[in-house]
Amino acid sequence: MGDAELLQGPLNAVHTEFGATFAPFGGWSMPVSYAGTVAEHNATRTSVGLFDVSHLGKALVKGPGAKDFVNSALTNDLDKVGPGKAQYTLCCVDNGGVLDDIIAYYVSEDEIFLVPNAANTAAVVAKLQAAAPDGITVTNQHREYAVLAVQGPRSAEVVGALGLPTDMEYMAFADAEFEGIPVRVCRTGYTGEHGYELLPPWDRAERVFRALQAQGAELAGLGARDTLRTEMGYPLHGQDLSLDISPLEARVGWAIGWGKDAFWGKDALTAQKSAGVKRTLLGLKAVGRGVLRAHLTVKRGDDVVGETTSGTFSPTLKVGIALALLDSAAGLKPGDRVEVDVRGRSLECEVVRPPFVDVRTK
Repeated sequence: MGDAELLQGPLNAVHTEFGATFAPFGGWSMPVSYAGTVAEHNATRTSVGLFDVSHLGKALVKGPGAKDFVNSALTNDLDKVGPGKAQYTLCCVDNGGVLDDIIAYYVSEDEIFLVPNAANTAAVVAKLQAAAPDGITVTNQHREYAVLAVQGPRSAEVVGALGLPTDMEYMAFADAEFEGIPVRVCRTGYTGEHGYELLPPWDRAERVFRALQAQGAELAGLGARDTLRTEMGYPLHGQDLSLDISPLEARVGWAIGWGKDAFWGKDALTAQKSAGVKRTLLGLKAVGRGVLRAHLTVKRGDDVVGETTSGTFSPTLKVGIALALLDSAAGLKPGDRVEVDVRGRSLECEVVRPPFVDVRTK
């Protein structure tokens, strides 16, 4: 896809104004960094970072019984939460593979708002539309709302300075206003830090974005978002979760409501749970110098025991880290050593169970 074909968010001109570098991601032109990925990463861990993630999808499921319909389709159990809460969930296919991972906002029994990944929004909406019973509508609202993530120890201070609510539980949300602009505020994020995701209307997002920056939030791009989420071991769909990597393999089985009567992929996932997975997503931390990337071969001695799915340099730990699918038959556990083939050079790594960074004690 050429640059001319890439979709643009509502704030691309603003990002250009502040000197962002751009790269394609999920079919969108995304700001990668402003002052440098390491600086933006560290600002988020120590103070507060501001991310424009408006490329994320948005979809509305509405009508009598909307909650029950979504609950019969997606993996997690909405009956465990209630109105005003958000929930991490998965849209699976018949073989147990993951079409997408999604945040579901429980607005009411008759209204569920979904935030899928950018590249998968159309597919998720189409699958839900095809299954929706009479009276329930599924609407693609991709360009109706922006998504601004305010993440870090000072995030409540910055969001609160705009008169927006901050005193809420993790995964709770509230609808509010800033200078007459409706904003949905949710205590969620992809960094592991205390943070919020704000959803203003697409065409009024700039005013909110500039107000947050004026309160001292450091602009941060896709590069820092990736290093931050990798340090936490959060999976990225298309790399650590996919149609070929099941929730159980990716260690997100906690997002499955096993007691529900039905959800897409239940039979296959139940069988896999009973049989046990043949590979598991774990972390690798470089012992020596070297940067880990995706799709590198992992060996123990002469035996190939897995492959990396995500990899980066950890600005917090100052070492290379990766997520990797490791063969269950190898019996690897945290503390074991393996070797990763990095461009023909063997890099010794320690197997760890993510997160790599404990944000409570760092």
